[in-house]
Amino acid sequence: MDDSKTKTTRRSLLTTGSLGIAAAATAGLGAASAADAAAPSTGACGGMTRERYMEYVTLFNANDPRFIEWYHPDVELELSGQTIKGDKAIRDFYKEVKAHIREKVEITHFVSDATGIAGVMPTEFRVYKDWPKPNFFNRDLKAGEVMRTITFGLYWVEDGKFRQIRAARYRQVNDWRMEG
Repeated sequence: MDDSKTKTTRRSLLTTGSLGIAAAATAGLGAASAADAAAPSTGACGGMTRERYMEYVTLFNANDPRFIEWYHPDVELELSGQTIKGDKAIRDFYKEVKAHIREKVEITHFVSDATGIAGVMPTEFRVYKDWPKPNFFNRDLKAGEVMRTITFGLYWVEDGKFRQIRAARYRQVNDWRMEG
């Protein structure tokens, strides 16, 4: 008997519609886009549910200082070629950034497994207060300038907190430009 005709491959399962969805869930991929129906709320990623992650995003976008509660004390954030170590260092970094910029993150694709979370994150940076060099963006920023990017974010979660974060810019939608 020819095994190639009867053998079911992961690829064939993933490309056959609803059976592919079941196979992906069984494989632990847990993929869901924001446009999909909500993922089951019982699934946790290293001790963090999708709902809890979205609470973090809401607080982060609102510049609510409680967003830091999602970070492990020894977290490492790798961002644009630099590493920021510790929850207090990340808090201080964002305190400076958010004193000049409103950063709005959306989650358009969410993937999780037992160890963490990955997401596609269109992000808008809107300057509301001039920010001369030196700064994180390495250029003078003027109130009214806006930059939009799409970022991939990887979050390793330990005991319900971010233990390591890697953020990489996938696409620059628009460079800094004046808007209203």
